[in-house]
Amino acid sequence: MTHRISRRGRVLCAGLGAGVLLPLAVAAAPAAAATAPQVTCTSGDQALAVKLKKDITAALASRRGTVAVGLRDRTTNTTCTLSPTRAYDSASVVKVTVLATLLWDAKKHNRYLTQRESDLSTAMITKSDNTATTKLWKQLGVTKVKGFLAAAGMTQTKPGANGYWGLTQITVQDEQKLLALLTAKNTVLSDNSRAYTLKLMNKVVSSQRWGTPAGAPAAVSVHVKNGWLSRSTHGWRVHSVGTFDGGGHDYTISVLTQDNSTMNYGVTTIQAVARAIHKDLVPTTASRYAPTTTPKEAFPAVPPAA
Repeated sequence: MTHRISRRGRVLCAGLGAGVLLPLAVAAAPAAAATAPQVTCTSGDQALAVKLKKDITAALASRRGTVAVGLRDRTTNTTCTLSPTRAYDSASVVKVTVLATLLWDAKKHNRYLTQRESDLSTAMITKSDNTATTKLWKQLGVTKVKGFLAAAGMTQTKPGANGYWGLTQITVQDEQKLLALLTAKNTVLSDNSRAYTLKLMNKVVSSQRWGTPAGAPAAVSVHVKNGWLSRSTHGWRVHSVGTFDGGGHDYTISVLTQDNSTMNYGVTTIQAVARAIHKDLVPTTASRYAPTTTPKEAFPAVPPAA
């Protein structure tokens, strides 16, 4: 099934360029879901808040692992959260922050991106290219990344040390702040920068179009960025962040997970949450977006296991 995309964009993920590593062959056992997740929802539409809380909770009730969720719909002033300040290794999700830092820095110096920067940015977002990400990360340096994070109010995000950008610590709360900057006028990113980022997020290769877009109605434009990473502790980290516009709504979704037994297990968890949210926000009998059945991503480089 095809999915209509609007003026915004779709996203992907990748890894890091320093150090060497690679998905571990032995998957860590996921943490058991002992109790129902404590989802909190508020809204200008109280019935909607109640339904979202019930359906997100139900989507996670039988899932194992550790999950954080963020939702914000500007149209109905709706917010849902689950463990919004829990920190996770970013994997390729951080690539949106790298691009935002580049555009923020260019704005400060009143300049356009060079052709090289544009080519690297396109590869980083649409193909989740790790080499392109590493080149931009080195060009910017951690000081500029921290400068953007401060300007964006993303106080919980900690850049990865020693060039390991895939180990940047992120939270749902900060990812939602970043997506908010991309989807509304602000003083941190110019309108052109926001449009450029969303345009690239809209052009993600098909194998990386999974996660938060799952179940989005055909009338809703999708922009997504995903990432995954396996390590000896906490098993598979699998993340997806996206922005959605259409059907009378303007909303952002962030789902971060770890302690997954496999990559596909984490993808399934994220997509269960996404389908519940899209169904509640934009009820429709029209076709809905079906993500790839063979999700892929780029592995960030991480330090070798001890």
